[in-house]
Amino acid sequence: MNAMIIFAILLVLMLTGMPISISLGLTVLSFLFMFTQVPLESVALKLFTGIEKFEIMAIPFFILAGNFLTHGGVARRMIKFATDVVGHWYGGLGLAGVMACALFAAVSGSSPATVVAIGSILMPAMVKAGFPNRFGAGVITTSGALGILIPPSIVMVMYSVATNTSVGALFMAGVIPGILLAMTLGGVTWYRAKKFDYPRMPKASFTQRLKSFRESAWGLFLIVVVMGGIYSGMFTPTEAAAMSAVYAFFVAVFVYKDLTMKDVPRVLLNSANMSAMLLYIITNAVLFSFIMTNENIPQTLADWMLGHGLGVIAFLLAVNIILLLAGNFMEPSSIVLIFAPILFPVAIKLGIDPVHFGILMVVNMEVGMCHPPVGLNLYVASGITKMGITELTIAVWPWLLSMLVFLVVVTYVPIMSLWLPKTLGMM
Repeated sequence: MNAMIIFAILLVLMLTGMPISISLGLTVLSFLFMFTQVPLESVALKLFTGIEKFEIMAIPFFILAGNFLTHGGVARRMIKFATDVVGHWYGGLGLAGVMACALFAAVSGSSPATVVAIGSILMPAMVKAGFPNRFGAGVITTSGALGILIPPSIVMVMYSVATNTSVGALFMAGVIPGILLAMTLGGVTWYRAKKFDYPRMPKASFTQRLKSFRESAWGLFLIVVVMGGIYSGMFTPTEAAAMSAVYAFFVAVFVYKDLTMKDVPRVLLNSANMSAMLLYIITNAVLFSFIMTNENIPQTLADWMLGHGLGVIAFLLAVNIILLLAGNFMEPSSIVLIFAPILFPVAIKLGIDPVHFGILMVVNMEVGMCHPPVGLNLYVASGITKMGITELTIAVWPWLLSMLVFLVVVTYVPIMSLWLPKTLGMM
């Protein structure tokens, strides 16, 4: 009964158009005042202890690194490199878009940033080369979602904060699914380009490829800095985030020189705004998690499912449906912070690995970012392509369908996520 009251209050507040973070906070306070005897002092204490976790420091640093790279010309060089490598295949520029999104995702950690950085450069080039607007929009919108699966990922850090799962293990677990999803999206791009005989680029010479690789190498080396540093034990994921921010600043300002020192305060302010917004959501989500746990809602749900004989297969199917439906109304950070504390205890009771469950949630977030009505990537791509949401939805469906198939595979083949972190001894 209490669960229904909590979600009813939350739904009513969200339907008024109130931001999700404020809706969460007001839901908790309303429920505490009207239905419980919990002292307000404990709420204040929970607000403080909820965001004093060391892992949360990674979020502003990864945001800062991503902003330096987005404004610093790294995306343009990655597109040139990707085009020289795969541009001569069917749908060459489209394939280059998928590859560039995967590479940029591995240095930015953000899907919208990937869509903006790659899409704003690649879309005009694809239209100029003779590709239909819809084809380019479908490629960029869905490939941009790789930003939250290929590490480093801000959403993975959020999941880690909500469930106390190892960030390093999550990062490593995202590598193979991220590469396989990029290959899946690339396969759909190639098939449709061949079917409709879309343009191909002239084959680049080895010298051209080497030149473009050298130009993009400074940006690509950030992947080595982050992943190599975590794997080797040289630094923690949070320290890796700080290193990536410093490295991205150095590359953007002193190596590529696309940013001047005068531009740095603007990038810092933009990053601070984004970080403050996410930290505010985390704070209110911690409160929401506290009230759910205080009312024993996750434990009751787990006992009910086990009592009715619902096993792992049925539970994972239900989780996918819930998260895909949530993706219709909320953005990834909010979904993870609201649903992870509820679903995670049930998953653990059923013997599901916490790292596998995290990757499953992240892939769901990816799909949610690409379908209406609140798919964040759709709105970002809409601004770049000047296409309406309805037209974009039609444009992305072949890639979206392949992502749904991929989601099913990730859900029921846990070894895909767990093999690498287990091999590296991180689990």
